Amino acid sequence: MPDWIFIISRSLLFLGLLFITTKVLGKKQISELSFFEYVAGITIGSIAGEVVTGLEGSLAHGILALVVFGFVTFLVNYIAIKSKKFSDFAEGKSTVVIKDGKILEENLKKEKYTIDELSALLRQKNIFKFADVEFAVLEPRGTLSALLKKENQPLTPKDLQMKMPNEKEPQTVIMDGNIIDESLRCAGKGRGWLYTELEKLGVTLDNVFLGQVDSYGEITVDLYDDKIQVPAPAQRPLLLATLKKVQADLEIFSLETECEKSKAMYKKNSIKLQETIDKLSPYLNG
Repeated sequence: MPDWIFIISRSLLFLGLLFITTKVLGKKQISELSFFEYVAGITIGSIAGEVVTGLEGSLAHGILALVVFGFVTFLVNYIAIKSKKFSDFAEGKSTVVIKDGKILEENLKKEKYTIDELSALLRQKNIFKFADVEFAVLEPRGTLSALLKKENQPLTPKDLQMKMPNEKEPQTVIMDGNIIDESLRCAGKGRGWLYTELEKLGVTLDNVFLGQVDSYGEITVDLYDDKIQVPAPAQRPLLLATLKKVQADLEIFSLETECEKSKAMYKKNSIKLQETIDKLSPYLNG
């Protein structure tokens, strides 16, 4: 049998074995690797490459070695889940490198990181000054977690005591010009509604590359033809503007009428509507 047939058959066999091994080990194996996973991954790949191209080598021995390394990796991960001490040994521990805006040089040297490398990791998080950082930790997988000082953190609605609506994941209802009915049902919409919304935007279904419905029931689309300008959804801003106009009209009616009973009614409803507007503004501001 020609050598190329052996190589093709072994390649397909080990491709399947590596896929099964990775599925057994879990998603962790394809994420950022720990020390042990890094070593195991390189070794498993080397074994597979050697057996595939080494025509004189034993196929059974290669499969055995692959199974052994896969089992050991699985066993290490299992024990690491059960034992914190073993996890620290096999996967490493987090190291604090910045505290109260000051770099801990000894910890940095211990992890064999330079100032330039630390600066690069901070810049990836849009942090350009060490002094702005309250706390920074170098994780076992080589990533940096950083907490800015309170005065340097961006304001959030919670800081302003604003109540915000819960956001749900957007549903992709159109992809490559095709309607995805399951996502449309999850969004609580139908095809009739979708066609109506596309008509409002002045676009056709076959020109839509991607269409998504957000948790407010508004649709945004990305077109194949990027030169076409699609208007932004305006239902919520229009509703807010209408409510404000009604509230203003009620105030005007209360000032213009001479009937005290009507004046009190207009004033009361104007105050209630203003309270409603204040509550709904975070939802309707877009």
